[in-house]
Amino acid sequence: MTMEIPDLQQALQVALSAADQAAEAIDTHQSASTRIELKADQTPVTVADRAAEQAIREVLQQHYPEHAIYGEEYGDASSDAQRDSGCLWLLDPIDGTKSWIAGLPFWSIQIALMVRQQLVLGVSSAPAFAELACASNEHASTLNRTRIHCSAATSLSACRLSLGNISTLAADPARWRGLADIISACNRVRGYGDFYHYHRLAAGQLDAVLESDVNILDVAALQVIVSAAGGIMTDMHGQPLQLDSTTVLAAATAQLHETLLTTLHRHV
Repeated sequence: MTMEIPDLQQALQVALSAADQAAEAIDTHQSASTRIELKADQTPVTVADRAAEQAIREVLQQHYPEHAIYGEEYGDASSDAQRDSGCLWLLDPIDGTKSWIAGLPFWSIQIALMVRQQLVLGVSSAPAFAELACASNEHASTLNRTRIHCSAATSLSACRLSLGNISTLAADPARWRGLADIISACNRVRGYGDFYHYHRLAAGQLDAVLESDVNILDVAALQVIVSAAGGIMTDMHGQPLQLDSTTVLAAATAQLHETLLTTLHRHV
């Protein structure tokens, strides 16, 4: 039996509480000797990652035992009944584990809710930056409780672009030429990466973000935040983000997004 969409205001408060609990769990292990393991995909994982995800799961299961949960460290062990609910929580307890291990502040706690394959709620907490961004389909994007909005940029000449991981894009000669065209036409190009450039995009301090190597758990919450701030965030082919998405093309306005999309693929 498919459930109705949960009260998003209440769900947002639960997600915020879960992010706080995760931050406390991470802080507990911040000064401890960090044991690093490599997962099957050769990405690192630490006791802090696992403790943070467990903390988030405990909060969500307490309030929404009927919902499914898919997390970076523990995957999806949901029952058939939970999957049938149509409600799926997406978790990355430490997005940016490599940065966390290196003592860099570019890591965050990502929590999103997907209902019937649609992303409807996102929380992005970056304790090292003292930044907390959140939004839902019924709640405007805020950064530290202050409403934020994307810029009004519509042209490449005005665009402040940030690039994330583009390894796969670099191996695609046609789209690599398209990216070169974008870079040469943009006002400014930087590479902030991780949560940081999406916070800046939603706050009107950047105009576009492009990445070719991501996991949906890294960007699900950020998609909700950017969209609620007035922006457009799809994959590099202009399609809505889904569980199997691995690329991102985000822009402050629909016109800029279309220009970026067209330019990226013009040599294909």
